[in-house]
Amino acid sequence: MQIIDHLSVGVPSIADGAAFYDGLLATLGCSRLATTDAFAAYGKETVDFLIMLPFNKQPYSAGNGTHICFKAADREEVNSFHAFAIASGGVCEGEPGPRDGYPNPDVHTAYVRDPFGNKLEVIFGGFAA
Repeated sequence: MQIIDHLSVGVPSIADGAAFYDGLLATLGCSRLATTDAFAAYGKETVDFLIMLPFNKQPYSAGNGTHICFKAADREEVNSFHAFAIASGGVCEGEPGPRDGYPNPDVHTAYVRDPFGNKLEVIFGGFAA
């Protein structure tokens, strides 16, 4: 049983967020499954990830020390995710490749910040391998 139902990040507008995340998550075989004025929801078969306007109507912010890690099916998905993010206004926080300190020696991961400052990781061979 998974212990996480879904994860979300704040964005300045659903239109701006969807313009980035529709293509980014397509690199992992995900699509937008639902959209309202307050959120857009993504996944493969069920919703796993949302972009949202903050419920309290205050400006969104990126959490210091917080990141969302997406599971890739292979190294190529890691590379495609990273390349799309950088080409679409994201910022590189760590090129695709192996990382010391992970329990699996074959891990292949990359880090980016979305155009709104949220830190994202994509990984092949991580904890959920």
